[in-house]
Amino acid sequence: MVYRRNLQVIPGAGRSFMDQTRYEYLSPSDQTRGHPPPPLEKPYGRERETIALPPVESLPAPAITLRDAVARRESVRSYAEQPMTLEELAFLLWATQGVRRVVRGYYTLRMVPSAGARHAFETYLLINRVEGVRSGLYRYLALEHRLVEETAEAGVAERVAEACFNQPQITASAVTFIWTAVPYRMIWRYGERGYRYLHLDAGHVCQNLYLAGEAVGCGTCAIAAFRDEMLNEILGIDGEEQFAIYCATVGKHTAGAPE
Repeated sequence: MVYRRNLQVIPGAGRSFMDQTRYEYLSPSDQTRGHPPPPLEKPYGRERETIALPPVESLPAPAITLRDAVARRESVRSYAEQPMTLEELAFLLWATQGVRRVVRGYYTLRMVPSAGARHAFETYLLINRVEGVRSGLYRYLALEHRLVEETAEAGVAERVAEACFNQPQITASAVTFIWTAVPYRMIWRYGERGYRYLHLDAGHVCQNLYLAGEAVGCGTCAIAAFRDEMLNEILGIDGEEQFAIYCATVGKHTAGAPE
C-alpha cells in the first residue's frame, strides 16, 4: 500500500521489499564469493528417538486422476473424526518435501520445485489424529524419511491454534503442516532476492499438499494468518535464522464430500 503524506509518496513495507530486492541493488551472494553452502537440513540430536515412515515404494498408488485432483481442490475447514494412517501421512510428506536425490551434498532434488534447488524449508507437523503416533509436535526429517518428536506437552494444539488467531480447523484437523524457512539456504545463492523465492516456493509446496490430500481422501486449508513471534516460539526457533512462513490443516473429508 502507498500512502501520501505532505504530497510525497511513501512506500509501505511491502513496496519497499519489492524495490530493495531488485537486481540492481543486490550485492554478490555468498555462493559467488566462494563460501560453502549451508547444511541441507536442520540437524537434530542423534540420541533422540525417531519414527520411521513407510518407504515410498510401499505406499499404495492413490486411485485418482490429476484432472480430478485439480477439479476437487478447494479449501476445506471441516473434517471427519477419522484419523489418518501413517501411510497416508508419509505420502503427503513425500509429495510435499520428499527427496528424490542428494547431489554431491550440495543440493537436493525433491517432489516440488525450488529456486536453484535450494529447498529452504523444514516441515513441522502438529499431529492430532494419526494412527500409531501420539499427539504432539513433530518435524519431518526429509533426508531420512522419518519423524522426530519436538514436544508432546499437553495443550500444544491449542497454543498453535491461538497463534493462528484461534482458527478452529487447527484443533479439528488430523494434522497441521507448519513450514518454516531457513533463509540462508536461499540467500547463500541469491542474496536478498532469495526472500522473494521463499514465498514462491511455499506456494509450490502447499499446492502439492492440496492435490496429494485429495488423492487420499483429505481436505486441506492453507493458513497464512498467524502471529509470527508466537508461532516461532512454539516451534522453538528464533524468527531470524529460521521462521514460520506458511501453514495448512489436513483432515479426512466428511460424509458427502466428492468421491
